Amino acid sequence: MQARIVSPGRGAAWLGEGWRFFKAAPFGWFALIFAYWLLMTLASVLPFVGVALASAMVPAFAVGFMAAARAAAAGGGIEMKMLFDGFRHAPRSQASLGAVYVVCLAAVLAGSAAVDGGALARWMLTGTRPGDETLQSGTFIAALAVAAALYAPVMMMFWFAPPLAAWHGTGAAKALFFSFYGCLLNWRAFLAYGAVTAIIAVGMPFMTVLLLMLLTRGAPALPVASLAFPLVLVLLPTLFASFYASYRDVFAPPAAPPQEEARGIMPSQ
Repeated sequence: MQARIVSPGRGAAWLGEGWRFFKAAPFGWFALIFAYWLLMTLASVLPFVGVALASAMVPAFAVGFMAAARAAAAGGGIEMKMLFDGFRHAPRSQASLGAVYVVCLAAVLAGSAAVDGGALARWMLTGTRPGDETLQSGTFIAALAVAAALYAPVMMMFWFAPPLAAWHGTGAAKALFFSFYGCLLNWRAFLAYGAVTAIIAVGMPFMTVLLLMLLTRGAPALPVASLAFPLVLVLLPTLFASFYASYRDVFAPPAAPPQEEARGIMPSQ
């Protein structure tokens, strides 16, 4: 297994490919997204272990969304069982990745808590929003910067690790290493991908609200949150599908599982 170096232009195109994969089966993606939200919400509300359990399942579910994007890229349909692909392939490795992910998140929140006294960590863990004065304080902004800096290498380790462990049989430790190395080799492509994603994720809601304000003379009939929800509903599966586009470019996907071959679903090389 070898990580390829791709051009920045390819990184800029990943979100567009994610949109193409989403358009191939939008209702299938909606079903996966709602099922994922429901399962993660149910896990999160469990006493004591809920947040940790939900975080530990993130790598396995990431494989599920990759499997759905792989099927869409090959022109096949999306099935609900694809969401659980990570729980069926290399489950021990996925469990190990989940445990490492929880530890990494704890380290990130501990780093932010050292700056702002735990305001950001409490918000992330309990959903308790800090007051406006805290949100506007310099310490809270510094805590956000520290959390972002600490999470960047974590994101690099886990960007490709779940499918590498599930589909390439690398094991958790090697998957984390190859994922970090693959991201590092392609930092220019990821920089372009991040720029395009930020422009669309921020620009589309802003332009939508601005257009509605112009049409309604500054008084939208609906709250901004309700206007943004349909955009999020489309952007989220597009973003998940774009992860597969990046994986396909940097690491050649292996052959599809036998059950997918039988249905004519083959990964696009």
